[in-house]
Amino acid sequence: MRGVPSLITDIRKNVFAEVAKMAYEEEGYGTVEDLPYKIVPGDQPLHRESVFLERAIAGERVRVAMGLSIRPIQTRILMTEGMDNADIAEQYYEPPLINIIPYACHACPTKQYRVTENCQNCLAASCQRVCPRKAISFVNGKSHIDQDLCVKCGRCASACSYNAIIFMERPCQAACGMDAIGMDEHGRAVIDQDKCVACGQCLVSCPFGAIVDKSQIYQIIHAIKQGDPVVAIVAPSFIGQFGKSATPEKFTAAMKTLGFDRVVEVAVGADICTLTEAEDFLENVPKNQPYMATSCCPAWHAMIQKLFPDQAGNISMTLTPMVFTARLIKKEQPDAKVVFVGPCAAKKLEAIRADIRSDVDFVITFEELQGMFAAKDIDFTKVEDGETLNEGTAAGRGFAVSGGVANAVVGVIKRQHPEMEVKTARAEGLRDCRKLMMLAKAGKYNGYLLEGMGCPGGCVAGAGTIISVDSATKMVNAYSKEAEMSSPEESKYRNVGGTLD
Repeated sequence: MRGVPSLITDIRKNVFAEVAKMAYEEEGYGTVEDLPYKIVPGDQPLHRESVFLERAIAGERVRVAMGLSIRPIQTRILMTEGMDNADIAEQYYEPPLINIIPYACHACPTKQYRVTENCQNCLAASCQRVCPRKAISFVNGKSHIDQDLCVKCGRCASACSYNAIIFMERPCQAACGMDAIGMDEHGRAVIDQDKCVACGQCLVSCPFGAIVDKSQIYQIIHAIKQGDPVVAIVAPSFIGQFGKSATPEKFTAAMKTLGFDRVVEVAVGADICTLTEAEDFLENVPKNQPYMATSCCPAWHAMIQKLFPDQAGNISMTLTPMVFTARLIKKEQPDAKVVFVGPCAAKKLEAIRADIRSDVDFVITFEELQGMFAAKDIDFTKVEDGETLNEGTAAGRGFAVSGGVANAVVGVIKRQHPEMEVKTARAEGLRDCRKLMMLAKAGKYNGYLLEGMGCPGGCVAGAGTIISVDSATKMVNAYSKEAEMSSPEESKYRNVGGTLD
């Protein structure tokens, strides 16, 4: 369950913390071989059959956390292989971003109905009678499903008075709205990278922690150590992610302790995005295009391009809040390195686009930043207040929750044209986003503004978040209400959008 601490979240935090500690030290990656023993101490396994297997998995996690690829199983390759390429202050992400560690995968059952111990061997035998393929028989006094005959229609499950028949599906497959996860010859999960949009929902759904994403924390710390001014641009959903004591003022002070030059709200870029997207809608719908899809979510954007390429021209040409904020920083401080800190794994995919690389130097998630805080032993209850964050508006901060983007854009249009009706439709989670686009392609949403969010719940449900979606939503809504300005028209950056395109 998201937001509930587990052994998996502990391991991920420890991996990020140990990699960050190593980066802050002067020895470089010379101690990297010791990290699996720090992450998995002692001589007894924590959760698998062998402590050696756990350390092998930890070693791959360390490599991926340094931005490197997983080593092939069939070949003997040292853990340090390729680390010279990671031991630098600037490195772009290299696909694939989302990876499966093969020997960490449980090879879970996939898409099948199973009879549980709840079966009462009842006289009605309804499950047998409704099965169209005669796939159910009684074995040792219990119903038994012949998987070779079963067509997975689900009639047996619906007919059982005791709910004794359940549908089992791999959590990673169920979470993947792109149907990008299949299996190898051993039944282990594999990702079709041509379909994957790096949303990371499989990562947070795997109960065995077999799925990992690449990180740049090692390179960020290198950039800080070599003296580059490193600016953190932070998504509004940071609020509450690091505990109740992590107020915006304490957060900015803690970021300074990590070595960041300053912290800027991505809500600033969201305000610019809102104004530009409203203008885009007014200019083009319906004159030049039947509807307009929002541009902010990279997973939604990539999904449309992969599955509905003939509809990609209906995506707003507006830059995302991350890019607007980054370009604003680069304009003010050309020598700065910009780090986007947010909830989203797919932002890493966006940042490697050729037209974005020069704007956003690094992307990390809240979970990865948590590891950096742990490496520096930062206790927010003891951190002194730093600078406040007050440049973003309530509307800009509201981008983080589902419906926030559309609400902000419609708000601007209604203030400019009170008589105008703007119809909106939205979807969250890539499966529902696909349904929305199918209807849009069929002409059901002509004249509409469509908001798509790759993660169920919006950005607050991104793969890199720490707390539950419900808690994050409440925290962001409260944080939005605390903003000194309510609408993008009040932002001091309201007229700079055209200069940043």
